[in-house]
Amino acid sequence: MITLQKVTSKKEMKQFVLFPFSLYKNNPYWVPPIVKDEIASFDSSKNPVFENAEAQFFIAFKNGEIVGRVAAIINWLEVEKQQLKKMRFGWFDFIDDIEVSKVLLNKVKEIGLNNNLAFMEGPVGFNNLDKTGVLTAGFQHIGTMITWYNHPYYKEHLEQLGFVKEKEYFENKFPFKNVDRVYFNRMSNLIKRRFQLKALDFTKTKDLLPYVDEMFEVLEKSYGKLSTFVPISKAQIAFFKRKYIGFINPEYIKFVVDPNHKLIAFAIVMPSFSEALQKAKGTLFPFGLFHLLHARKKAKDVVFYLIGVDPAYQNKGVHAILFDQCTKTFAKKRIVNCIRTPELADNDAIQKIWKNFDPTRHKRRSTYKKML
Repeated sequence: MITLQKVTSKKEMKQFVLFPFSLYKNNPYWVPPIVKDEIASFDSSKNPVFENAEAQFFIAFKNGEIVGRVAAIINWLEVEKQQLKKMRFGWFDFIDDIEVSKVLLNKVKEIGLNNNLAFMEGPVGFNNLDKTGVLTAGFQHIGTMITWYNHPYYKEHLEQLGFVKEKEYFENKFPFKNVDRVYFNRMSNLIKRRFQLKALDFTKTKDLLPYVDEMFEVLEKSYGKLSTFVPISKAQIAFFKRKYIGFINPEYIKFVVDPNHKLIAFAIVMPSFSEALQKAKGTLFPFGLFHLLHARKKAKDVVFYLIGVDPAYQNKGVHAILFDQCTKTFAKKRIVNCIRTPELADNDAIQKIWKNFDPTRHKRRSTYKKML
């Protein structure tokens, strides 16, 4: 018999966060979170996302053992301001037992119906800065710190329970040697002269921080029309800065400003922390922090986290400036592989930007939807 328990204590929240550590034990592709940070992100007193959202967390038990978990999420900004009556679910993990996944999703459905919502979709987080999608192809590739990894049977369970694919995401990668550095340098100089633009590079985190709020303004302008976009508050931006600032190497952050020194484009690239997080095993001490700091400086793979260009400058080649600045840094760092985070399959603009690098599509993931 499957029983469901709502998380109401710190002990239970730790159990919720630790469940995947047993589910993916000895799996060479799963990348664990830092347990302390994960717990903090679910704390309404610490994460400002709860100003506009609410979540309930559930653990499934069978014969006294934890066999599944799910977070049932309502983003009220999305529901009330965007009139998108979506019941979200995320952090959805379970053993290969259809009764377990059924019980978990039925609880999400119950909460959605109680709040007069129209459909449920997942796995997704609270907003665009969270992980999204269930992996449907590419299980033999290591995950990243900003994506979920899962067993192949997740997709099968969702489909058996009546869910249909809602949004598909592609993940691609390419070797740095594919980049034509001469071409991008030439194009960058041309675009900078034509539009009187300037590229900004950084060596110290404190120097880039004053631009972060502007960066999110550009993010909202450039991604606002996508079907998945939910506005991000200033408090959430501040939380993002605190959460990720230790991971960000300022040398990998690239900005472009207009003649008035207003930010019009950005690229956030992060060294790959996948192997370091696997070695850390969920904790920073005693050796986890060492592995992460080493990766921050020495990783030979990089992950393109976010790229944004103000709509007023889109289709004008501004991305060439960002790529030129990135390639100069990558060459100094002797980067080997460039990995892209999930991008919507129907985002044609972003697909066109990457076509010059002859990328390999190594993963696919999707969200799944069901009417309530």
